Amino acid sequence: MKIGNAIQDYIVSIATSQGRADNTIESYTRDLKKYQVFLEERKIEKIEEVKDTDIDAFVLDLNTNYALASVNRMKTAIRNLHRFLNFKYDMKDPTLNLTVSRGEKRLPIYGTIEEIDKLMNSFDDEVPEELFKHAILEAIYGMGLRVSECCNLKTNQVNLQDGFANVIGKGNKERIIPIPGRSKDVMERYFRTVRPLWQKKATNRFFINRLGKPIYSEYVEKMLRESIIDIDIHKHLTPHKLRHSYATHLLEGGADLRVIQELLGHSDISTTEIYTHVETERLKESYKNAHPLYKERRLKKNGK
Repeated sequence: MKIGNAIQDYIVSIATSQGRADNTIESYTRDLKKYQVFLEERKIEKIEEVKDTDIDAFVLDLNTNYALASVNRMKTAIRNLHRFLNFKYDMKDPTLNLTVSRGEKRLPIYGTIEEIDKLMNSFDDEVPEELFKHAILEAIYGMGLRVSECCNLKTNQVNLQDGFANVIGKGNKERIIPIPGRSKDVMERYFRTVRPLWQKKATNRFFINRLGKPIYSEYVEKMLRESIIDIDIHKHLTPHKLRHSYATHLLEGGADLRVIQELLGHSDISTTEIYTHVETERLKESYKNAHPLYKERRLKKNGK
């Protein structure tokens, strides 16, 4: 089987039967295209001809040109491709010895409750454009949405009267998320006053811009970046970090980790467990600042 045909067969499979997210499919397609180009440069035309030494050479090339996270993503794409071909066509799998090193998990950056309040209070809700921006950020933080989930939110998914949203996440998985009071009030005001003003034709998108068009991730990221410039928050807050803030604040407030997993739409609890490390680090820092032995040690260190 030609390499390009094998890759196309796999991409179609994950797009249909496996229900992967669009971003995942796009990433795998780009990564496997690089793999195809590399193999063809080595005069390999058929996927059955690939040997483990060819994959080793490709990974070596990756390590000199890409960051660890990118290398791991590409190695995962290659491994999944050959596993698929092995299962479907009983082809030999040359990736049996290919390992993906996850590396050390970095603690997510998040905004404090005070910082989030400062951000949300910076908008003038009497101005339609300001209310529109405020409603978007309230939706992301108030429900812990991925930015793509916010942009793709449909009117029939949002029940403002009862205060919940039916969100479609990765892998087309549905989850019910409560909308907290402040977020609901701002979203409802936008929906009642701004959206009808801007709507040019029938659309089921909850968030539309002043031209009546859907919003996209790039707009939200740029809008948030500009929003924090003048409010003296010295953190690089992104839409995804608002989602981190949502999860961290829930944990600080005593929410069960399994509940947070469901609300975030994580398929694996280990993904959610990173927030317990955030809380542990915060408690350690509070302890150090409060305990007299740590205060005494700092005074001695400073020569006082």
